[in-house]
Amino acid sequence: MSDRKSSQGGARAPTIENRQARFDFQIGETFEVGMVLTGSEVKSIRNGRISLGEGFVMARATPAILELHAVHIDEYPQASPQHQHEPRRVRRLLAHKKEIERLAQVVKAKGASLVPLKLYFLRGRAKLLIGVGIGRKKSDKRQAIRERDDKRDADRAVHRRK
Repeated sequence: MSDRKSSQGGARAPTIENRQARFDFQIGETFEVGMVLTGSEVKSIRNGRISLGEGFVMARATPAILELHAVHIDEYPQASPQHQHEPRRVRRLLAHKKEIERLAQVVKAKGASLVPLKLYFLRGRAKLLIGVGIGRKKSDKRQAIRERDDKRDADRAVHRRK
């Protein structure tokens, strides 16, 4: 039974994180959404050939739609040309209608952005963690760097004492 779990995506399923997003944005709420992908896209993602760094999510309330823009998924080299995908195409995200409408309202009201934070596989299905982010100013980024460095120094000092 444990062999089956690992073959369904335990060891082979990577977790791709967008660490820069947490630095550039103050992340509030997070949501887990599904993705509509082609077979060659899934194979590329399982190989870790994806970049979330430039990506963003658009939410529309009237026809409740979530779309992932500007995420690059490399072409899968073993796929035949007719089954190959477009690397930067707009991808549809799956969530409940009420969640999509709520996200659209939050983004419109706060002036926030929907940012892809992490992509992972859950029971064989690709899931995307998106967050409601408010952009940080340069001074906020500097303060975050300062806090991170201070925490690192304190942890080092505690570790040396032991």
